[in-house]
Formats: sequence, structure tokens, C-alpha cells
Amino acid sequence: MIPVNEPLLAARELEYVTECVRTGWISSAGRFIEEFERRWADYCGMKHGVAVSNGTTALQVAVRCLDLQPGDEVILPTFTIISCALAIVETGARPVLVDCDPRTWCMDVTQAAERITPRTRAIMPVHIYGHPVDMDPLLALAERHGLAIIEDAAEAHGAEYLAGRHGPHAAWRRCGGLGRLSTFSFYANKLITTGEGGMVLADDDRYAERARGLRNLCFRPERRFYHTELGYNYRLTNLQAALGVAQIERMDQIVARKRWLGQAYTERLAGLPGLQLPVEESWARQVYWMYGLVLDESAGMDATEFGRRLRGLGVETRPFFLGMHEQPVFLARGLFQSECYPVAERIGRQGLYLPSGLAVTEAQLEQVCAAVRQVMTERRT
Repeated sequence: MIPVNEPLLAARELEYVTECVRTGWISSAGRFIEEFERRWADYCGMKHGVAVSNGTTALQVAVRCLDLQPGDEVILPTFTIISCALAIVETGARPVLVDCDPRTWCMDVTQAAERITPRTRAIMPVHIYGHPVDMDPLLALAERHGLAIIEDAAEAHGAEYLAGRHGPHAAWRRCGGLGRLSTFSFYANKLITTGEGGMVLADDDRYAERARGLRNLCFRPERRFYHTELGYNYRLTNLQAALGVAQIERMDQIVARKRWLGQAYTERLAGLPGLQLPVEESWARQVYWMYGLVLDESAGMDATEFGRRLRGLGVETRPFFLGMHEQPVFLARGLFQSECYPVAERIGRQGLYLPSGLAVTEAQLEQVCAAVRQVMTERRT
């Protein structure tokens, strides 16, 4: 079975982890924590990095930094992982949804303006499957209305966006360096992995200080076991950070390999009837975190059946996200009643992604493409 994702670790990771074990710095302090935070923030063009235990906790800490009050609203795409809405709901704030763009599968930025109310406090764009959100319209909207941008870049390590492309100072900027706050996941299937892990990035010193407090039970620097608010134990270990530092050192090669993998899939599957392949808009440099396919209804099957047939040919897949407005846990809370987002609903039924990890070989890629072609040919006979 060709796995949907498999990390690709190297000798430097072993060297750095061995150093942690040899020196005894295996918990949530040590040189690799600070180096990982600094180097990732620098890479993304932000001033501060605050390492945390995973991508979900990164979102929770980032949202808490805004001091949202019950009834405040945050605009986000319905087509995303539940962690995004969870981070908002647990503060007492209300997630407000928009549909996704049918080409990029990222949030439809044209709908965001229609969703702003006097209670809106922030917008949470989510870069989906390695392709950036069109950020310029959101940044302009946020500036006009005094809103914060929390940029979820968990799936877009190294992806780039052409900011200011309609003006005289257009410049390529990395995802995670565009919002007031940004978040990352370093789960095992990400371009940079620490097994589990995440990070909050910020330019504002106050946000960084607050994030560091929230991840560490809100201990006060002047009196450790004296608490004026409740925080979390969301610390990353030095062992995990050592893995991240080793991979940052070869980030250019990692991005290049992911882009090769995505483009190789596209070259081999382009023109196959009944499939929508990932795009790369002119203002984006995507990293194909996961190589997604959307199956046309004329194929006579949905993504679940498509994935079942591919598995029978030795290819593991994963389904696309189910929209937040279709999640039973939120409907039971009275959220998103009677809301409809047709693009997200369609790709949630018809979309899946193929093996996309850094360890995928060219021979495996050819096997996957042959399996896709076989299934798509058989459904027409």
C-alpha cells in the first residue's frame, strides 16, 4: 500500500536528537526551542515565534491573544479542519462562515465583506492543501474595518503569495508572514514535522509575550506560582524542536521536492476526463501539501467510492474536509442552522487527495497515476 503520507527524515535530525538525549535537554527548554522559533519566524518574515504542542493549540493561543468576548465574531471558511472553528467557539465567540473558491478551494474572499457586522473582530484565512488564499483583498478589508487577521498556514509551509500585485510595490511574501498573527502545524504529514507540534508567529511584542504566557499556564515572571488568568500546558519539547531545526536547514530542497511532486502529478493526470486537478494561480507559488482531486459527478461515483477502488489497487487516499456547517457537533449547538455553501458541499463529497509525502518515489507516483487512470477508465466501460 502506498501511504498517503510518510515523512522523510535524514541524518541531521538524528544528530540533533542525539544531542538532546546526550545532554539531557529533552523537555520544554533547551537551545533547539529558541533556535526553532527564531529560524521559523525569520523564514516566514515575522519577528516572533512561539512554539506550542500542535497546530490546534497554536490556533487556540492565537485566538486567545485577541481577547475575544462572548458574541464577538470571526470570519473563516467553512471548508477547513475543525480546529479553526474550535479555537473560536471555546472563547465564547461565534464563527461566521464563507464558502470556498471553486478553483483554489481556499476561502472565497469576495464573500467576506458581506459577512462583516458590528460584532466582527477578526478574519481567519486558511491556506488550503498548499495553495495560498488571495490575501490582498482580506488585508484591505481588515484595515478598513479595524479587524485582526489570524492566518492559518498549517498546510502551506514555504508557499508564497504575490502581495500588492496591483500596485507599484508587488513582492513575493511567504504564507505565515501576512497576518497580524499566524499559526502552523508540524504534524507528521507537514513539510516540516516535529511529530506533533505547532507555532504562533507575530510581529507585535505584546502578542508574543501573551502567547508565551498562555502556552505555559500563565505563570507570571515575577511570581511563578501566582496566576491572574488561566492558561494551558501547550509546550513543545527540545527533542521535537531539534527535528524542526534540522529540516529548516534544508527547507529549499523540501519545497522544491513538493513542487516537483505536484507538478509531476499534474503532467501525468492532465486531460483525464472527469477530474479537477489543483491549480496554481499567477499570484501564488503553491507547495502541494496534499495533491487533491475533485471527481466530476458524471463519473457516477463519489470520493468515498473512488478512494475504495484506489485502495483496492494499493493506493491510500484521504477524503477532503467536511464543511463546518455540516458538522453535527456544531449543529447540535445551534450553529450554522440552514446555512448552505454549495462549493464546499460539492468538493467535500467529490474530493480526495493522493499520496503526497516527501518520501513518495517516482515509481510510486507512476503507480498511483496508473491506478487513477484505471479507475477512471473502468467507470466508463
